[in-house]
Amino acid sequence: MNKKDLIISKKSKSNKRIILAHGAGAPMDHDWMNSLSDKLVSRDIQVIRFEFPYMAQRRVDGKKRPPNTKKILLETWKEVFELCADSETFIAGKSMGGRMATLMADKLTPKGVICLGFPFHAPGKDVRDRIDHLKNIKTKVHILQGTRDSMGTKDEVLGYDLSKNISLHWFEDGDHSLKPRKRETGKTLEDYLELAADRIESIMS
Repeated sequence: MNKKDLIISKKSKSNKRIILAHGAGAPMDHDWMNSLSDKLVSRDIQVIRFEFPYMAQRRVDGKKRPPNTKKILLETWKEVFELCADSETFIAGKSMGGRMATLMADKLTPKGVICLGFPFHAPGKDVRDRIDHLKNIKTKVHILQGTRDSMGTKDEVLGYDLSKNISLHWFEDGDHSLKPRKRETGKTLEDYLELAADRIESIMS
């Protein structure tokens, strides 16, 4: 992988930089990823996006395929981090991309990790081993989670034994993409992505 394979926004005046990974089912230029990235760039944060190999191959042949093995996903995170990051860089991801970032965090030693909709478990399934590494993680991790996320509701997550280095930021009535029900909250996904960008800006300050 090289930089021509990435989407890299203009360098920020404040030298704030975040590497943002996509989730399991959508590419780096999905509407959700574009919207959040634009909001971060408007807050003077440089955003670097990349794709895991299975998603990059879909771009070539148009065929949907499942995510790569965990080994390949983690190797990709390492490759991109070494290509683009410095000691002040945050790493982040939507769902699976964020989970993989937390698995590599203590080895890569970024400034911090930001997860948007952490997949604590598959919908309707047990947690199993997905939070084992979160019990003793040393890197600062910020999880932005919808209270009704099907992969980890507020009631579920507050019962987990997580490291003190993990901060939870709740989005009332948000689903796995942070999208709220407008009838319940009067808010839209775009409203919540603005709030997410505000929170990320605050975390990185």
